[in-house]
Amino acid sequence: MGEEYGASLMAIMERGNTQQARGQPRDDPDQRDETQEQPPVQEPDKRPPGDRTLTAVLTGPRVRVWAWRIGVALAALVVVTAVFGGRLGITAAVLVIVVDVVRRSRRDSSIPAWQKSSAAERRTEKQLRSLQRNGYLVLHARAVPRDDEGVSDGRIDHLVIGPSGVYAIDSEKWDKRLPVRTLSHRKLFHGPFNKKERLDEARWEADQASKIIGGQVGFEVPVQPSVAIYGPSIPWKVMRVRDVDVYAGNRARSYLRRRPKILTDTDVQRIFQAAEKALPPKYG
Repeated sequence: MGEEYGASLMAIMERGNTQQARGQPRDDPDQRDETQEQPPVQEPDKRPPGDRTLTAVLTGPRVRVWAWRIGVALAALVVVTAVFGGRLGITAAVLVIVVDVVRRSRRDSSIPAWQKSSAAERRTEKQLRSLQRNGYLVLHARAVPRDDEGVSDGRIDHLVIGPSGVYAIDSEKWDKRLPVRTLSHRKLFHGPFNKKERLDEARWEADQASKIIGGQVGFEVPVQPSVAIYGPSIPWKVMRVRDVDVYAGNRARSYLRRRPKILTDTDVQRIFQAAEKALPPKYG
């Protein structure tokens, strides 16, 4: 038993040691060689334009999804009707479609430009979406330009502007098998791994966003960095470690709602417009 646990822990540590901070440039010679290769020349499609359009529509992902939904709904209609009658059969068919629509909406991101979002980022996005009626505006996956010292580009997963201030939230999915702990509010550990580099990166991203937005609006705009962690159990509500707020991912909404109001609606709109202009989308 001890040998198996030791081998498992060593495997986890090896994966953790190979991870790099987001935004750090990677120098991969093999990747450079692949990008320099010329793509093969393809024969032009000789089919009529109308035929290509019809084929694309009929083979599109949305058509396949709805074909699957309708097929399952019809199967439910036939089975339930045969056993309980036509009215319950129709109800069952409708419920099949509704359940699948809801399930897929929870899994997919609603942000068109955010095609590389992780499951953790989508979960935080869903929580933040419900805060819009409380005056909060959100920008997802915004790029932070390089600073004067040449530090590599970063990414803020969720930049939130609302009545209680401005926040840079990064969503993280960590191994749930390893515990999360702190030491004197200066160190954050995930199992044996010191997360100092990750916290410093989150603080740097927020500082850069603060400077950029402040330069646009003409007054100081503090941006509070935070990390929403999914996976392992977090034994506290919100803890500030190295000036970064750390909390369980499912607390992202309550983390923002319970803070005092310091910005007017006019301030929120002005800061949001400046951030939207100055911090471009990371994914195009």
